Amino acid sequence: MSTLVPEKWQKPLLLTVTAAVLITIIAVAHEVMTPFVMALVIAYVLTPAVSWVERRRVPRGWAIALVYVIVLGSLAIFVRLSAPRVGQEIGNLGREMRHNAATMRAEWIPVAQQRLSELGLAGHEPDHERAPAIVVKPQPDGTYAIDVGRGVLIEPKGQDSWIVAPREPEGRVDLMHLSDEAIAKSFAYVHANAVDLLKFGGNLVASSARAVFVFGLTLMVAAYLMLTREKILAFLGTLVRPERRSSFGELVGRVDRGLAGVVRGQLIICLINGALTAVGFALVGLKYWPILALFATVLSLIPIFGVIISSVPAVAVALTQNFGTAVFVLVWIIVIHQIEANVLNPKIMGDSAKLHPVLVIFALVVGEHLFQTKGALLAVPCMSIAQSIFLHFRERVAPP
Repeated sequence: MSTLVPEKWQKPLLLTVTAAVLITIIAVAHEVMTPFVMALVIAYVLTPAVSWVERRRVPRGWAIALVYVIVLGSLAIFVRLSAPRVGQEIGNLGREMRHNAATMRAEWIPVAQQRLSELGLAGHEPDHERAPAIVVKPQPDGTYAIDVGRGVLIEPKGQDSWIVAPREPEGRVDLMHLSDEAIAKSFAYVHANAVDLLKFGGNLVASSARAVFVFGLTLMVAAYLMLTREKILAFLGTLVRPERRSSFGELVGRVDRGLAGVVRGQLIICLINGALTAVGFALVGLKYWPILALFATVLSLIPIFGVIISSVPAVAVALTQNFGTAVFVLVWIIVIHQIEANVLNPKIMGDSAKLHPVLVIFALVVGEHLFQTKGALLAVPCMSIAQSIFLHFRERVAPP
């Protein structure tokens, strides 16, 4: 290689080829990269806690295990305590949505159509008289043809007479016959679709096993990253020339400060927003407030758009109660947003991220377009890294 490529170009060429191969691998295997990306995020978020425990003279491996136990235990307790209430609220919400849909079809839509008809904005459909049950039509040969409607039942009585009677309403059914028929149909369906049912059961078991495996793999990779973080940084430092390692250290520090503001800061703000939202919704007596507060907490992970999206269902549910509740909910959300923008962001994130709102919106739109939900969640951290790298090299090329 030394005879073909000058020595000064050997290392840059090796790094370029390695980077190209790595990008190709990521592009080809992007569907299986999720646990590794999530492991990187978990490791970055939990590293300060692990370092804090480690400074108490606890070996790093035990510190990681202790942090895992505390975090996972807290999540398990939260799910255990909140799951029954959340499940009940989801059931109530589903029933009310079905009731509202039926009310809309039976009351609101006819009233709206009547109002539009009165204003001349809706087309008038011809009134159809109810079809008669029996229609007698004379025939050319002197006989009569009788058309019987669906609401009439004709049964023979004896040899020369017939019974004409209204058909029983569809709502009146023989429960015993219906039960036997349902059981027979169920057995017939199982017999005819046994292979598909077995496939569905197998897929369900496989999906559950894969979810458990991916979760365990993510935690294991995150633990390895936290356990060997110095070695990883030292290896990355060997990729640059010795005289530039100081500059590389500055770049790593800049990236860390930007990510600390975006990732860790956003998680803290997310929890505070969720707590404030739950308190306000509970005080005003908003229906289904646990679900709506949890929804707002999760969407707070997405800057700007998360607040907008989560406010729509909260205000819509409040409108079903009364207008005053809807106004309070909307004002409360605006107050929380102002607290976040003017107090939480400067105090928690500080000036570490320094991301312009236009860049944030651009990153969110592009990330969601390319990678849907995962792209929206990771867009702002990626933008922070890109901005840190750009500012670092701009200072080196054209110092201010």
